[in-house]
Amino acid sequence: MAGTALLALALTACGGGSGSAGSGSGTAEIKPKPDMAISVNLTGDQVKAGEPVKVTLADGKFSLVKVTDGKGGELPGQISADGRTWTSERNASPGTDYKVEAQNTDSQSATTQFKTSAADKVNKVSINITKGITVGVAMPVSLVFDNPVKNKAEVEKQLKVTTSDNTEGSWGWFKDYSGKDRVDWRPKDYWKSGTDVKVEMNLNGVDSGPGGGLFARDYNTEFKIGKDRRMEVSLDTKKMKVTEDGQTVKTIPISAGTPGGKKASWSGKMVLMSKEGTIRMDSQTVGLGDAYDKMVDYSMRLTWSGMYAHAAPWNSANFGSANTSSGCVGMSDANAASFYAEVQVGDPFEVVGEGSKGNADIGNGYGEWNLSWDQWKAKSALSGAPQNG
Repeated sequence: MAGTALLALALTACGGGSGSAGSGSGTAEIKPKPDMAISVNLTGDQVKAGEPVKVTLADGKFSLVKVTDGKGGELPGQISADGRTWTSERNASPGTDYKVEAQNTDSQSATTQFKTSAADKVNKVSINITKGITVGVAMPVSLVFDNPVKNKAEVEKQLKVTTSDNTEGSWGWFKDYSGKDRVDWRPKDYWKSGTDVKVEMNLNGVDSGPGGGLFARDYNTEFKIGKDRRMEVSLDTKKMKVTEDGQTVKTIPISAGTPGGKKASWSGKMVLMSKEGTIRMDSQTVGLGDAYDKMVDYSMRLTWSGMYAHAAPWNSANFGSANTSSGCVGMSDANAASFYAEVQVGDPFEVVGEGSKGNADIGNGYGEWNLSWDQWKAKSALSGAPQNG
């Protein structure tokens, strides 16, 4: 009994009471931890978008930070090495409600909210490849912007191409035929058949720079590379050779542009841009006066300036013998019909031989294949080479 009483007394002494350190009880007062306090660089309900969100902890270390928008989307971000700050990887988007939720390593939490104002000016993107289609081995990814892009490097950092076979490629900036800013992604060499391609354009909240405005959404597309089909038009032999997987499958007599003036054909490497079927061709729209105005069948566009491959039955006497067209590559109805049925958008189309007016400008269609790989890479805003504004 005496031993039990001593043990109880000892436990009571060690347990302490409610007294302070100076009361003679031998215990220290335990002060409650202060509430968790955070600050955010963006505050209020009219915040200017276009910059990252930065959350700072007054004391301690973060264990979790979550920033979500009103639609449930989440801004990815990273906690700093010292645990005191969290910075989003992407910018805040215009016209968006955001909620910030944070937790520290002591399991305390804090929340706050802010709202970005609508953008004064919004930039938009036109993409050349519709989601889910199959294209030829020369097809680049081509993005044309509504407004000027001065912050080319910042925009390019948000563009990502993923392929099923790790295809090497690069972005390049130049002016589209329309005069707008354009950036294309081209492989080092023609694509391999069967390659799956995914393009992510994480542009929401990115600032185009002066005169361009903010992007207010992301874009994406995905496509597949089809059969390796290539065309070569010889201005010398007046014939078009069609190869599939390196084997010649067809040779078609043609008549190309009349040498020595505006009616000559463009030469070099082009890409079949679109299959437009029966269209009206008016020479006055391409600066050739009243030379022609007619409906043309099996029309396949090669340049924005109006070079096509198409049926030209009115010129049948010259197929295979003379180049007498107004710049296009003409062939018989029968050959045009079968050719049109087989080709796909993105097939490479090269014109060789004497009598052309040279290569079309890079933005007049898909002219990037006329550049060497080093020349093309130098057009990236991330290459270190100077970029035109």
